[in-house]
Amino acid sequence: MKKAVGLLEYRSVTRGIVGADTVVKAASVELLQAATVCPGKFLVLFAGDVGSVQSAMEAGIAASEGVLIDHFLLANVHEAVFPALSATSIIEPKGALGVIETFTAAAAVVAGDIAVKTAQVDLIEIRLARGLGGKSFVTFCGDVGSVAMAVEAVAKSLAAEGTLLDKAVLPAPHREVWERLV
Repeated sequence: MKKAVGLLEYRSVTRGIVGADTVVKAASVELLQAATVCPGKFLVLFAGDVGSVQSAMEAGIAASEGVLIDHFLLANVHEAVFPALSATSIIEPKGALGVIETFTAAAAVVAGDIAVKTAQVDLIEIRLARGLGGKSFVTFCGDVGSVAMAVEAVAKSLAAEGTLLDKAVLPAPHREVWERLV
């Protein structure tokens, strides 16, 4: 059962690929993403039980040869985060739309987890840094009050870390907006 997520962000594509291989060989983890992200970095995202993710993380850090930009381990992740990371959430768009934009991929994963743990919202997607100049964003929906509560909780947490770029609550998005997002 996936209960933890690990993320390693490298400034070298070569070291990132080596890191991805090292991570999955080091422990019983599932590789969720191993890809280049803007601007010319490599992101390795993996999941598993907390102990396995910790072991894989340590191995990936050791393989970084000084090019590791960022890393984090998030334990006890809400189960809705996993399909949102691969844009495979099966939800019916409803009510309001919440959008959180972050400076880092790690902050977007944390934002999605905080949002679903704070209020009754459905995660739509957690988009990590691809084609975004290194930025990331999270979208979620629910009733206006729940979406506003989740946006504020996320904003407060990320602002304290300096990783929040922007936030929005759209109380009633147009049908065409929903069609493009979901």
